[in-house]
Amino acid sequence: MFSLRKIEGGRINVFEPQYLTVGATAVSTGEALVLTNGKLVKCGATAKPAFIALADGDANAEIAVGRVESNQIYEVPVSAAPTALTVGSKVTLGTNGLTVTATTTDGVAEIVDLNGATASGDIIVVRF
Repeated sequence: MFSLRKIEGGRINVFEPQYLTVGATAVSTGEALVLTNGKLVKCGATAKPAFIALADGDANAEIAVGRVESNQIYEVPVSAAPTALTVGSKVTLGTNGLTVTATTTDGVAEIVDLNGATASGDIIVVRF
């Protein structure tokens, strides 16, 4: 799950919520999302997310989301051992929209800190 930890240059580390409608598939809190035909859907692995879900939502429900900005820093689990990754590497999003992978080809999430991560499921810090 993507969890906002810092807004660089900001005083408060919280999103200004926006309310949008979920598409045909339910979403989970912390999921990376984009708008397709005016509805929220899971972000693809090599696409930059436009929003992070701030609540769980069933299909066609209206939920709070936070807009992704370049000055935001997120903590997120890595879905594979990050042993070959370095700060500055860009990784792809996991298929569930709640993690990042250790794949750097066409990556969209820039690693800010590996936090000592050595295994799948460990938390790293990224920005978009």
